Amino acid sequence: MTTITTTISKWGTSQAIRLPKPFLESLDLKDNDVVDVVLNDNKIIIQKKYQHKNLKQRVEEFYGTDFETAVKENSYKFEEVDWGQPVGEETW
Repeated sequence: MTTITTTISKWGTSQAIRLPKPFLESLDLKDNDVVDVVLNDNKIIIQKKYQHKNLKQRVEEFYGTDFETAVKENSYKFEEVDWGQPVGEETW
């Protein structure tokens, strides 16, 4: 466990603490990342909030390019699949 000593400072009408760069880097936190701040058993816990990604974001991340380029270069992978006629009580 790593411990630092810091000071609570005024920031507008609120108070703030500064977090050292090595702490942020070790948690892969960057400017404008969304975090959860939890008060639990007299401790403040800051953790990166998991952000659900939509399909476009997932495709861009997977192919390492913008969505339009990924679809254009991999169009055969994005075809609709015909699974045949419904069987049982599926609703279409």
